Amino acid sequence: MSVLSSQVSLDNATPSATRLEPMVQANAVTKHVPTQEGELTILQPISLRVNAGESLAITGASGSGKSTLLGILAGLDVPSTGDVILNGTNLSQLDEEGRAAVRAQNVGFIFQSFQLLPGLTALENVMLPLELRGDKAAQTKAKEFLQRVGLDARLHHYPQQLSGGEQQRVAIARAFASEPRILFADEPTGNLDSSTGARIIELLFELNRAQGTTLILITHEERLAQLCQRRIEIAAGAIVSSKE
Repeated sequence: MSVLSSQVSLDNATPSATRLEPMVQANAVTKHVPTQEGELTILQPISLRVNAGESLAITGASGSGKSTLLGILAGLDVPSTGDVILNGTNLSQLDEEGRAAVRAQNVGFIFQSFQLLPGLTALENVMLPLELRGDKAAQTKAKEFLQRVGLDARLHHYPQQLSGGEQQRVAIARAFASEPRILFADEPTGNLDSSTGARIIELLFELNRAQGTTLILITHEERLAQLCQRRIEIAAGAIVSSKE
């Protein structure tokens, strides 16, 4: 496969006069890291844009650079060169404190390993990010979203008392309870059996549609990628295909 041109547009086909502002935009983003053997290129120049409410699947083999790209788009990592603009803010011009503030206001995460705090109950795990931002309705919102993912009977259970599918549903409730403008998900069904994974996929897109959240996810699952409005494939740190 040949590498695509440096700019991959993920806009809807709209006239330039009415073109939507992107929720996430990457401009010639690269990532290089030093090694004993010399500089290692993880990402070649990548440019893309995703509008508000759209869903994008990032696919590719292990080691292709998918997770690095996701982390840079989310402001968890910084590119070696290039810019990332998230909801109108250029993350490349901010320090870590500034990027954290932007993430707190705009971003939700779902990790393959769930990232639940073992000493907190399901309810407390969902409440925590809401409390950290000073939301006085944290408990009410946390209960509402745990109910929406079918865990209203498991509010006071700790992660070790929950199945893998239940833990992932807690992670989904936590991500959506903050009502993020953008949700990043790294292999959200990677640790789940097929039936549980199907339910998690259904929940992701139910909540995505209900809240109009921009969804950007990494997946190896074809069924999940097909549900997204856009998909790109990464190989050797470059976009090699893009389709709607």
